[in-house]
Amino acid sequence: MSDFVINAQSEVIMHFDLKLEDGSAADSTRLNKPAKLVMGDGSLTPNFEACLLGLSKGDKKAFTLAPEDAFGQPNPDNIHHMDRTRFSHDLNLEEGMIVAFSQPDGSEVPGIVRSLAGDSVTVDFNHPLAGQTVIFDVEILDVINSAA
Repeated sequence: MSDFVINAQSEVIMHFDLKLEDGSAADSTRLNKPAKLVMGDGSLTPNFEACLLGLSKGDKKAFTLAPEDAFGQPNPDNIHHMDRTRFSHDLNLEEGMIVAFSQPDGSEVPGIVRSLAGDSVTVDFNHPLAGQTVIFDVEILDVINSAA
């Protein structure tokens, strides 16, 4: 087994492009620094990690993932109707706008404003790519496997 082959514990440095079926870009590391992750650390879903297993330093590969294997299907329970008073009065809400909501533990969760009707604001907390088939295009720059 080569030192540069991705296994379940590898540290991986890679560039990736995430595209939708129509070819439009959803995310990319190419304009910034490459992504660095440790397999199994939770930064990628198990399905995304499974695509990387067995790839080696220097490999380039594209994978098409169905919604169930990528970001899941939209969950209607993640769409909430909120009263306008729950938002800062100086916030100019618009459809498509992403708003961060503070959680009791101090973390933030993004929600997408889907519609505005009077004092009602519909906010979607599903992942923006939920329900989408995505193309995960990777270039493996380095693989670091610690000695067992």
